[in-house]
Amino acid sequence: MTDLPTFIAGMPKVELHVHHVGSASPRIVAELAARHEGRTPVPADPAALADYFVFRDFAHFIELYLSVVDLVRDPEDVWILTHEVARELARQQVRYAELTVTPYSHVHRGIPAPAFCEAIEDARKRAAADFGIELRWCFDIPGEAGLPAAEETLRISLEERPDGLISFGLGGPEIGVPRPQFKPYFDQARAAGLRSVPHAGETTGPQTVWDALRDLGAERIGHGISAAEDPELLAYLAEHRIALEVCPTSNVRTRAVATIDQHPLRRLVDAGVLVTVNSDDPPMFGTTLNDEYAVAARLLGVGPEGLAALARDAVSASFLDTAGKQRISAEIDAYVATGR
Repeated sequence: MTDLPTFIAGMPKVELHVHHVGSASPRIVAELAARHEGRTPVPADPAALADYFVFRDFAHFIELYLSVVDLVRDPEDVWILTHEVARELARQQVRYAELTVTPYSHVHRGIPAPAFCEAIEDARKRAAADFGIELRWCFDIPGEAGLPAAEETLRISLEERPDGLISFGLGGPEIGVPRPQFKPYFDQARAAGLRSVPHAGETTGPQTVWDALRDLGAERIGHGISAAEDPELLAYLAEHRIALEVCPTSNVRTRAVATIDQHPLRRLVDAGVLVTVNSDDPPMFGTTLNDEYAVAARLLGVGPEGLAALARDAVSASFLDTAGKQRISAEIDAYVATGR
């Protein structure tokens, strides 16, 4: 068996919690910032971005995240960003990814919804041909923008309905943004066949997760780490096989968790909860999906077999069809069997 970082780097994977704009590489962010120099606080120097992306708290993270969103101003920017995200994921042996996309943020800034959807769809198809990766979309409501954003996100989802769209989500801050108010929008999205994957329990307590389950019909939970504080909730998640999309480094960088050693990943796994490992906004947090698997290996005290089990759990929790799940699971099994 090769060393663990090498094993992780070569292991086939899926990624279920990664944000579209939040995955923009330093090179792409800097290029976009240079195009809009004088009209953005974002540095046009890739080396300066590491200092720019130091977050005081979650609210500060949202502020800086939106400054990067503001750099994406036309369909060409959207296409380049999407294709580059796919390239970086494919480099990490990601075979399938469900990207969280916030169309409202771009439409609100002047990109027509049809043009936005056309750009991400064209980039998705091109990425499949260029890199052998399948992308799917979760269109999410930016919670900080309130019910008008929910209305528009639902409208875009149902009227444009790009081929890659499979789920409906809710992101942004949790504090001051109660989940139940979004129930009518999730009801309509689910009635139209979209899966429910809201963020909950990242910076708020277990009640937010319960609200996402009861009011939004959540089939997976974005983050959900505060579930570790509620034994009844842990038992419910485990019994119903509702996966948590856990992003350890993100939780530390946004101050949702004080230190990586205090992260509740081990408690979640020990409770029998289906956990997936994800990168969230990797360049902003100075991480990659491969790095997150290495963090998980340390927190859980597992080696290659344990990491392969986590990779299989992510496949199981995905919204891939049965044939797609079988294909990637078989590829993971073959990879482990070679001893590499």
